[in-house]
Amino acid sequence: MKLLRRRFLRLAMGVVALPAVSRVARAESYPSRPVHVVVGFPPGSGPDIVARLLGQKLSERLGQSFIVENRPGAGSNIATETVVRAPADGYTLLFAAASNAINATLYANLTFDFMRDIAPVASVVSTPFVLASNLAVPAKTVPEFIAYAKANPGKVNMASPGNGTTPHLCGELFKMMTGVDIVHVPYRANYMPDLLGGQVQIAFSTATQLVEYISAGKLRALGVNSAMRIEALPDVQAIGESVPGYEGIGWFGVGVPKGTPSEIVEKLNAEVNAAVANPDIKGRLVALGVVPMSMTSAAFGKFIATETEKWAKVIKVAGIKPQ
Repeated sequence: MKLLRRRFLRLAMGVVALPAVSRVARAESYPSRPVHVVVGFPPGSGPDIVARLLGQKLSERLGQSFIVENRPGAGSNIATETVVRAPADGYTLLFAAASNAINATLYANLTFDFMRDIAPVASVVSTPFVLASNLAVPAKTVPEFIAYAKANPGKVNMASPGNGTTPHLCGELFKMMTGVDIVHVPYRANYMPDLLGGQVQIAFSTATQLVEYISAGKLRALGVNSAMRIEALPDVQAIGESVPGYEGIGWFGVGVPKGTPSEIVEKLNAEVNAAVANPDIKGRLVALGVVPMSMTSAAFGKFIATETEKWAKVIKVAGIKPQ
């Protein structure tokens, strides 16, 4: 009887251990085939460039191809829906962006819920924006620009890539926090010629897009949107130095369909963080004007929730609708 009892206990313990062993084996064998990274923006865009850098390093580290697949359209909604509908097995990743947090409020009839249907894996970079003006604007600092805008209500035009884009919302947040009256001018095409030519006076654009013009003396950098000054423009103050609490950054990260095994999420998080910390990749990212940003998957989830809530308030106060 005792022998039978001992045998039963050993069998029971083996059954309990099986799920843990299975999880470990699944993590160790992942990935066993190519992984697709879905990007909601066109080839050559900022998200695409960063995704390809990351994918190359992950391919080297994990021994399987990480294939970037561009699905542009609707502010990354098409790409997000593609990943939401994919199997939750770790072989289809979303290269998520700040637009995902914005779209949760901006679009009323989405067929998915980004916070519910996409599990956060890892942050990759933050993308600081720069408040830049053409040289005809007499202001050289953020306080001078605020004074100039208040002295000329409705006469300062702000270009953006379109309604509800991150640069547009950065401008609306600036308006809300400073009380200036500036006019938003959304563009479907490149607005840079009009900014350089003076048809519009200011824009919130990525450091990557503006550094060349600023260095050449064709545009003036008034401030950066990040909490601190950035390496690409060390002499340009953070807007928050003059407008306490102001911060409006973009960001890129990795997500997977909800239900993806936690051990695969954890492995991807560790590998993405290691890739971003690699000196070569880190140097190339900084050269692009972005800031490496690594978090645990849980911290990244909290960050996304905070960003979603923040931009929801701006969208509602400003009454922004998608184009």
